[in-house]
Amino acid sequence: MGNITKRGSRDLVEDSAMLLEDSSVATLHSRLYEAILKEDCNIIKTLLRTHPVNQPLTILANPTGRLLLSQQTRAIFPIHLAAEYRKPQSLLCLLQHGADTEVRDAQGLTTLHQMLLNWPITSTTWTKPSTQIQKILTDIQNNAVMCLRILCEHGAQVNARVDNSNKHSPLHLAITYGSYPVLSLLAQNGAQVNATNEASMTPLHMAAEILDKNMIETLIACGANVNCAISSTGNTALKLAVCTASSKAGQLLAAGVGCIRLLLSHGAQVNAQDHEGQTALHKACFGGREVIINLLLEFEANVNILTKNGESPIYMYLQRSSNIRDVTLLARLLYRTYPLRLSNKQGLLPAGIMLPEFHLLRETLIKLAKKPLSLEAICKRNIRNVYGEKYKFHLKKLLPGKLWNSIYTFYDFDYLLKEPH
Repeated sequence: MGNITKRGSRDLVEDSAMLLEDSSVATLHSRLYEAILKEDCNIIKTLLRTHPVNQPLTILANPTGRLLLSQQTRAIFPIHLAAEYRKPQSLLCLLQHGADTEVRDAQGLTTLHQMLLNWPITSTTWTKPSTQIQKILTDIQNNAVMCLRILCEHGAQVNARVDNSNKHSPLHLAITYGSYPVLSLLAQNGAQVNATNEASMTPLHMAAEILDKNMIETLIACGANVNCAISSTGNTALKLAVCTASSKAGQLLAAGVGCIRLLLSHGAQVNAQDHEGQTALHKACFGGREVIINLLLEFEANVNILTKNGESPIYMYLQRSSNIRDVTLLARLLYRTYPLRLSNKQGLLPAGIMLPEFHLLRETLIKLAKKPLSLEAICKRNIRNVYGEKYKFHLKKLLPGKLWNSIYTFYDFDYLLKEPH
């Protein structure tokens, strides 16, 4: 018992005062938290006399009233709280009392970043909300837009980067977490539409990669450069859109055609090559999705461009057995290809035609690659490649019928369609 230190009444009084002070601070934080969520500006003004507006609140990490096994807390600035929960009146009140829009939390996020990270995901398919749920969702969306406008009007830095490894700008965050109306609002307030993140991707690159047509359209309208290339890879927005649209998921969802056409219609260079020398057509041919290949051909994609490794689009097409089974599309590509290069710089043939089931087709293609075309056949191919499908019928009006038929009626690869595989 001799080890027990007796505490005097003075120590007990100090402990009681500290507990009372802690309780008072916790109560103040809790009241200000509730006032912000309820948008009770009178109480917010009163409490800000005691609590500095740019000092964080310490609140329960899950302030739902439910019993938690661990009473974890989080620190959040009042202005971040108003933005996160989309409370425009509270946000305006805090700003009028000196809240700093650029104050950053432990994750390096400003108020605008918080706003975009917590942007509501709501449906916009209805023209006029009819059900109670639709009205609630519409109100949530409207409050988010109102908060964003308030932040912009009060000088929020619309080009401030997040302090993390991504270095996303607000526009990049809007692509990842937001919706397309956010993009035009940010651009109207000075957001740099061609800003790049740590991966050298612009917002248009990101929108194209996820095949979001509304975002692509909005960014282009705001001045996005459709031919900007990622410095590390050389990929353009068109190439990224084609990659996603040609993937297994893209094919299953039948997605991306509208995005690709939109980019092409706004000047995307169809034959732009990445650092490996691949074009969008190379990727489309590897994916084997006919509608994408036809669309690129319509916009004069060149079927004879080689990668740095000496691989043509048709080489990429022949890499996969699933592609080869579509002999109609294979024949269409062959109609436009000359000379036919079946091997790459290492002398390797495409993996697909090396399968035993395609033995006859492989032998036929090898013979075809070695057989030179006549000058007439080469000329016909050049005409088809120059005018493509896009101007096919315009050319029909200019040429004699017999000549046009000789160019666009194909006989030289019909036997491929009959080849037993």
